Amino acid sequence: MKVESTQIFPGVNFYTHQPAVVARVNYKSLPDANSREWHGFSVRLYEILPSIGRHFCKVEDALRFSEQLLKGIHVNHVIEHIVLELLIQVSGADRGITHCCQPRTPTDYVVVETRSGEAVRYLVPRAVRIVEDLIFNQTPFLENILEPAHEIFRYSQLGPSGRCIIEAAERRGIPWSRENDWSLVQFGYGRNLHLVQAAATDLSSDIAVDIVGNKHETKKLLEKFSIPTPAGYVVCTEDEAVKAFESMPSGVVLKPLNDNQGQGVSLNPSDPTAVKLAFHHAQQFSSKVMVEEFLSGKNYRVLLVGGKMVGASERQACKVTGDGVSTLEELVSRENENPLRGEGHEKSLTKITLTPNLRSGLLKMRSVPRIGFEIENSADINLSTGATAKDVTDEVHVSVRLMCERSARLVNLDICGIDLMLADISKPLPQDGGGIIEINAAPDLRMHIHPDAEKSRDVGGAIVEMLYPNNAPSRIPIVAITGTNGKTTVTRMIAHILQATGMNIGTTTTDGIMINGENIVFGDTTGPASAKTILSDRLIDVAILETARGGILRRGLGWDWADVGVITNITEDHIGQDGIRTVSDLVEIKALIAERVREGGTLILNADDPESVSLADRPSVTSLKRNIVYFTLKDLTPKLQQHSLNGGKVFFLQNNWVCETVQGVVKPILDIRNAPITIQGTADYQIQNVMAAAAVARAMEIDVQKIAQSLEKFLGSKKNEGRTNLFRVNEGYVLIDYGHNPKAIESVCRMISKWGMRTTAIVSFPGDRSDNVIEACTKIAACGFDRIIIKGDKNLRGRLEGEVGAMMMRIIAESGGPSDSTFEIDGNAALEREVSKVGEREVIVFFYEKLEPVIEILNRCGAIPTDEIRGLSLTPFASGKRI
Repeated sequence: MKVESTQIFPGVNFYTHQPAVVARVNYKSLPDANSREWHGFSVRLYEILPSIGRHFCKVEDALRFSEQLLKGIHVNHVIEHIVLELLIQVSGADRGITHCCQPRTPTDYVVVETRSGEAVRYLVPRAVRIVEDLIFNQTPFLENILEPAHEIFRYSQLGPSGRCIIEAAERRGIPWSRENDWSLVQFGYGRNLHLVQAAATDLSSDIAVDIVGNKHETKKLLEKFSIPTPAGYVVCTEDEAVKAFESMPSGVVLKPLNDNQGQGVSLNPSDPTAVKLAFHHAQQFSSKVMVEEFLSGKNYRVLLVGGKMVGASERQACKVTGDGVSTLEELVSRENENPLRGEGHEKSLTKITLTPNLRSGLLKMRSVPRIGFEIENSADINLSTGATAKDVTDEVHVSVRLMCERSARLVNLDICGIDLMLADISKPLPQDGGGIIEINAAPDLRMHIHPDAEKSRDVGGAIVEMLYPNNAPSRIPIVAITGTNGKTTVTRMIAHILQATGMNIGTTTTDGIMINGENIVFGDTTGPASAKTILSDRLIDVAILETARGGILRRGLGWDWADVGVITNITEDHIGQDGIRTVSDLVEIKALIAERVREGGTLILNADDPESVSLADRPSVTSLKRNIVYFTLKDLTPKLQQHSLNGGKVFFLQNNWVCETVQGVVKPILDIRNAPITIQGTADYQIQNVMAAAAVARAMEIDVQKIAQSLEKFLGSKKNEGRTNLFRVNEGYVLIDYGHNPKAIESVCRMISKWGMRTTAIVSFPGDRSDNVIEACTKIAACGFDRIIIKGDKNLRGRLEGEVGAMMMRIIAESGGPSDSTFEIDGNAALEREVSKVGEREVIVFFYEKLEPVIEILNRCGAIPTDEIRGLSLTPFASGKRI
C-alpha cells in the first residue's frame, strides 16, 4: 500500500464536519482490502494495541470496532482506528473516545477527525505499514513510531491556558481558529473578532505590558498609590548587589529586572559570596538585576480578568521524598514520570527542573536522602520549574481582593497575575509585612484550571466573558453561495443590495475578493483562505462568500456555520475532475453548504432544478430546523403553494414581476424589465439570479423597496463584469460571457434567440472538462448559433494543442451545425476582426478565457454597454430556432 497524498483540514470539510486529516491510499498491491480475508489479523492487532477494541465504528450500525473487524471492514477504516489509537497513546486522550467512520468516505481515503493534524499526518503512513506487517504476520515496532509522534504532538498543541479559553468559547458557540504554530487564536468573525495569545488578548495595553515587564517600574507605581511592596534596588554590578544586600538585614531576593516564569530568581542568599553568585545567575536573563527585601509568608497568585478577581492559588514548592536508596536526580526523574507533568506548559504540571537552588540543598545532606526525608525547592516556587498549587479563591479576604483589583486598574492590564507574599490570604492586610511582589502579564492559568488541591476555576470562561460580555455577538452574518452557474452574479447582487444599506460588505468570488466594492485581491478566490481574509477583517459587517466545488473538496470551508445558504443550480460540470464522475457527485459536494446553514438560518433553493430541490429532504439538512425558501420561473406547483401556506417563502414571476409569497399573501418586489442585469427581461437565468439575491435580502430583513431600488441600479457592465455583458458596437452588438458548461451555453442561446438577430459565437471549452461535457456544450452551440468560430485557449489544461478545437469541429459537422464554422488559434484577434465589421441586427457572442484583453478590444472599437443606453429596445421576434 502507498499513501499518495495527505491533507490537513482545519475546519468543516466535505468528508466530515470536524477538523480532520484526509489521506488517499493506493491499495493495489493488497490481495484483498477487507479485514475478513486476513487470517489471524485481529488477534495480532489486539496483541500490539489491546485498547483498540474499545473504539466504536459507524459504518452501517454503531458497533464496537472489534465487532466490525470480525464482521469484515474495509482496510481504510482499519487504518483510521490504528491512527486514532496511536494518537490516544501519544496524547493521553480519553480512552472512552468514540470514532465514527464517515459515510461519505470513499474506500481509497482515510479520514481521521482530529485537531492534531501534524501528528496524524505523521501517523497515517506508519499505520499503513502496521497493517501490512500484521497481514503478513510481521511484528511492528511501535516504539519507533510513538516517540517521534509525541514530539510532533507536543510541539503542535496549544497549552492548557489556551485550551481552557477555547473550551469556554466553544461552550458559548463562539467560532475560533488557530492562527500560527504557537498560541495565537482568533475568536469570532469580522467586526466581532478578537485575538488571544495564551492569556493575553488584543485588549491588553502595550503600555501596561511594558510597565509590568519592568519590575522596578511596577513597584514604583504601586508605592505611589500606597500599595505595599518590598523595598528594593536596581543594580548593574555585583558590588552594587552586595551593597544592597547589606542595607537590608532581613534578607533579600535577587531576580532579573524584566524576566518571568521564575527564571534567574534566588531567595535569601546568606552572605556576599552567595549574593554575587545569585547576581550572575540573574544576569543570565537580564542585564539589570533587582535586589529587593525578602518578605516572609506564603506565596500566592491572584488572577484578575477585566479588573475582577476570578481565581487565587497558594503556590507550593515542588518536593521529593527520599527512599534511602535513590539519589536526588533519581527521585526527581521518578516524579517527572507522573502523567500530569509535561514539558513546558503542555500539561497541568511542569516537570521538576533541577535548578541551582534545588541542587544546593544537597550540600547539607548525603547524596542519597534518607527514607522519609523531604527535599523542598522553597527557593523556586514557580509552576514553570515544577511547583504545585492549591486553590484558595474562596479564602481571599476582601481587603486583599480589593487591593489586587485596584492594582490591576492602576497598571490597566486586562488579564494579570498578581504575586503576593502574605502570612495568610484569608486575613486582613497587615499594617507591616507582606505585599505584592510582582504583577505579570499573560499569566499561566494552569494553577487555576488544574490545581493540585481544591477545586478548579473557570478562568477561561471569565476571559471569554470579558471579550464578549452579556452574550455579545461573536459572529457576523455569513451568506454562502454555491451551484454550477450564477454564483458570482448572485454574490455581487447581494453585496450591492446590502452595501446600499450602509453596511460594510466583504465578498469572495471567482474574480476576486472585494470590500465595499473595491477589489483587494484578483483571481479565483472561492476557497477557505479567501473566506478567512474577509472574516478576519474587523471592518466587515456581513460576509457574502461564493463557495466553489474545488475549494470545498481540496481545502474545506473557511467558516463553520452560515446564516443563509444559496444553491443556484447543480448541473453537469467539472465531470472528470477531482474524482467527480456524475452530477450526483456534485450534489454530494455542494450539499455541504446546505448542511452548514445554522439552526434557524435560511436555505434558498432553485425550485426549477431537481438536484437543488432534493437537498431539502436530505436527513443531514432536515436534522436542524431551517427556513427553506424556493425561487422559480414556472407557475407555482401544488407543492410550492402548500409550502407558502405552511409559512415558507416562495419567490416567483407574475406578469413580469418578481413576487414573494408567504401564507398565500403575494408581495410584488420588482418589475424584472427594470433590472438591467436581465437585459430587458430576456435573460431568464439572470431573472433566477435576481430572485435568489432578493430572497437573501429578504432573509436578512431588507425592505422590499430598497431591494428594488438596488437591483434597478445594478448595472452588469460595472457591477458584474464578464457575466452576460451586452455592448452596442456600430449597428450591432457584442455579448461577452463566461459560459463553460452545457447549462450556461443553453441559457445564453435561449436568451439571444428572443432577440431575432444573426449570431456569431467565438467559443472554446476548458480542456479539463470530460469529452462528454465538451460534446454536450458543442452540440448546444451548434444548434443555437448561426456561425461558430472555435478559438484556441492558451491554457490547455492537460490537453494537446488543438485537441479541443478538432473535437468541436468534428461534433459541429456531425450534428449538422453551421457549415461555415472555423478554427482560429487567436480568439482575441478573431473578436477584434468580427467587431470591426459587425452589422445591423447582428450579435457576436464571445466566451472569454481572460476578461481584460476582451475589454481592451471593445474599448478600442468604441463599444458602449447597453445598460447605459437610454431607450434601447431589443425587439424580440421568433427566430425559428429551437433551444
